[in-house]
Amino acid sequence: MRKFAALVGVFVVVLLSGCNTVQGIGKDIEKGGEAIQKAVK
Repeated sequence: MRKFAALVGVFVVVLLSGCNTVQGIGKDIEKGGEAIQKAVK
């Protein structure tokens, strides 16, 4: 569980640092969600 929480934290930091616009935020969140789904499988 701690690894999963750390993984989510890393994705949040990457998402927040990588987006410049509202549209970019949506795309980044979608990509982060996909990456989390892949990590869980």
